[in-house]
Amino acid sequence: MPEIQMREAIRQAMDEEMARDENVFLLGEEVGQYNGAYKVSKGLLDKYGERRVLDTPIAELGFTGLAVGAASVGLRPIVEWMTFNFALLALDQVINNAAKLRHMSGGQLKVPIVFRGGNGPAEYLSSQHSQALQSYFVHVPGIKVIAPCTPYDAKGLLKTAIRDDNPVVMFESEMTYGLAGEVPEEEYLIPFGKADIKRQGSDVTLISFSKPVHMALKAADELADMGIDAEVVDLRSLRPLDEKTIYASVAKTNRAVIVDEAWPVASVGSHVGWLISRNCFDDLDAPVELVSSEDVPMPYNHTLELAVQPTVEKIIAAVKRVTYKE
Repeated sequence: MPEIQMREAIRQAMDEEMARDENVFLLGEEVGQYNGAYKVSKGLLDKYGERRVLDTPIAELGFTGLAVGAASVGLRPIVEWMTFNFALLALDQVINNAAKLRHMSGGQLKVPIVFRGGNGPAEYLSSQHSQALQSYFVHVPGIKVIAPCTPYDAKGLLKTAIRDDNPVVMFESEMTYGLAGEVPEEEYLIPFGKADIKRQGSDVTLISFSKPVHMALKAADELADMGIDAEVVDLRSLRPLDEKTIYASVAKTNRAVIVDEAWPVASVGSHVGWLISRNCFDDLDAPVELVSSEDVPMPYNHTLELAVQPTVEKIIAAVKRVTYKE
């Protein structure tokens, strides 16, 4: 299989679905003439024209609302937010319209729309532009939420999202757009609600999603040198959540460390920790650990911004606590 970058995998997914279905279109800030802030939409304007690749004003609430309306009458918009930090301006349209129209219309309206863009801590962007905001969207019924960490997962999940008749939010780590990985040339889809075990292990379960999965894998390699065999579970799909895979892994290893680069309060990681504590209580040989960002606004200073985020060292320290090898 050829290796391509994350940005190219996402572009391929959109390109293939736009070619397959003329109702699919892309809109967002600088997605057309500039080829996207992260060059994810490179070449799509030239191929599909201005009616299907729309450069919007800097008005997230406005163009998101336009897209929700378009979806409710049969089109399939892909909304690119330049970053999820800007998506906060559009939350009303996502939560009060996109997520609820099908319910409030008694099933008469469908809202086949995808919201996607960069999420999570980046570098030198300080507190307003370096946040992991998945909890805002996972909290809301009526929205499906995905967060891939590899080009393979990104392409397969996005193609599934574009074909779904419900709103889907896809989180793409800004720091992984240049990450390369194998992607098949033949078409494939990845279903929602199916986690992926990125590494088999027997001593402790490391659970994560998006960029921190790569930290978990690196930590697992270092733990192996210490005689600790870690299993790495990549959630991929945050809503629906693959609880079955989580519980099966914890039943095997009897220990769980969750890694989430968001703040700890009311996060995806803290929710998963509660699920494990409730449903795997008799299997656990140690309390569930959560490695998250510190509960502070993101500093601008690079040394400090790295210090407040999850790290391989913090993951290893958490594993040592649950295996009683401190």
